[in-house]
Order: sequence, then structure tokens, then C-alpha cells
Amino acid sequence: MANVIQAIMQKIDYTEHSMSDPRTKDWFLIENNPIRVWCLTALYILFVIYGPKFMQKRRPYDLRIFMMLYNLSMVVLSLYMFVEIILSTQALDYKVVCSAYSKKSIQNPKEMRLAKVLWWYFFSKALELMDTVLMILRKKHDQVSFLHVFHHATMLNIWWWVMMFIPGGQSWFGACLNCFIHVVMYSYYGLSAVPSLRGKLWWKKYITRLQLIQFCITFVHSANSMRVQCEFPHWGECLLTGYMVFMVILFSNFYIQAYIKGRRNPKLQQEQSQKQKKKQNAQNGNMNGTVKKTH
Repeated sequence: MANVIQAIMQKIDYTEHSMSDPRTKDWFLIENNPIRVWCLTALYILFVIYGPKFMQKRRPYDLRIFMMLYNLSMVVLSLYMFVEIILSTQALDYKVVCSAYSKKSIQNPKEMRLAKVLWWYFFSKALELMDTVLMILRKKHDQVSFLHVFHHATMLNIWWWVMMFIPGGQSWFGACLNCFIHVVMYSYYGLSAVPSLRGKLWWKKYITRLQLIQFCITFVHSANSMRVQCEFPHWGECLLTGYMVFMVILFSNFYIQAYIKGRRNPKLQQEQSQKQKKKQNAQNGNMNGTVKKTH
């Protein structure tokens, strides 16, 4: 399978960059073959489809303790990766504008430190599939949107390619930003599992804004890499840039629908509740009038 993928890549970009990285190609879940990642993705999609049907006649599971532990673990892991990526890139004297990746650059022993933390980042994408599982088991089906499923499924698969072929260079930037966002995001999820704190967590919508900013910055970074002709595989630059375009479009649409037009807009929620109260009062008035007439 890996030979087929490698042959396709060589047709697209017949350079040394179309070859798998000899350091990482046999690591867990990479294993010179995407079949394990594909199977995991298929199981994830099947659970998204059939999980709600399984839960249809069942009560939501009470997973508050597990959620607090899970989200705390993800905060710690994300914080570790964020710090470790920064430290390893500083040790390599990486530049923000251009961080080279080539057959020559990976001979630097310090590159292994970055490759290892990027593997943890890739592995975290598999762990994050649990987000969706928890939503479905708690019957929060409205949270399992197309954006949510698309993002989780594609990130795992994209990062298989990154770890197989380009686990270094420009790949560090988007991962580092994403780890910072996930520290904030999983902190929110962990705190929201505590009933007494839910009403005090006012900053949920700002997480989506941070995610949008993250995607825009990563898009500019990846596009600029092509402009300055950074020593990094061109297909990798196109992959990162194209994916960021998709994410900006999808997250912008989610933000507009959820926080400007939709149910998560506090002003709209207040207006809708006032309308419902007026409607109920009107109905009660009509019923009272009818009762008086019968007497």
C-alpha cells in the first residue's frame, strides 16, 4: 500500500520529498501503511451513523467524571506538545517564515525531538475521536455537525501523511497553534462538565473565534511558504494551504449560524423566549375568556 502511495506521489512531485521519512515510517499507527488509520476512520464514521440509533431508546449516559478526567488529560497533553514544539524548534533554530525539510535536514539529530512530539500530535488526533463518542453517548446529537465529523476524520488522515513524509520543517507551525487552542478548548470542556460552573463559562464563542484566527494565520503561513520558495515539499504546502481554506469556510459558516443567526446568540435566545412567553400568555388569556363564557 505504501509503495502505491509513494508511486502516486512521485508522479505528482518526483523529488526526494516524495519518499517516506526513514525515521518515522515504522512508528505506531504510521507503519508504512495507512490501513490502520483508514480502519479507525471507518469505525468512527460508522459510530457517527449508528451511534444515535443505538442511543435512540436509551437514556443519556452520565459521564461527568470521565469527561473531567478525559478533558484534563487532553489539556495536559496539549500543553506538553505546545511547549515541546516551541523548545524543539528553538533548539533547531527554526525560522517562523521558513523552516526547511529535506533529506539533508533530517540528518540533524535534533530533528528527532521534533519528530517525536509531532507523532504525539498525530496520535492526539486519534484520541480526539473520543469527543464525538462522548457527545453521542450523552445524546448531544446536535453537536455532532458535519464540520465536527469532517474536521476530526480528516485531521487524523492528513497527519498520517505528514508523519509519513514530512515530520518536520513547516509542519510544526500549524500543530503548535492548534495545541494552544486545544489547551483553551479542553479547559472549557472540562469545566463545563461541572454543573455549577456551566452558567459561568461565558467564553465559549471566543473559542470558535480563536479557531478561525488560527486557521487564517496558518493559511497565511503556508501560502507565504510558497511565495518565499521555502525548502519544503510543494505538495505539502498545497495540502496545508488548501485544508486551511476549507476550515476557514466551514468554521465561518458555523460561527455565523451558531452565534449570529442561531441558537447560541444570547440576544436571539432572549427574544425567542420573550416571544414564547407572550404566546403562552395570549393562549392562557384566550382559555380564560372561554371558561368565563361557559359559566
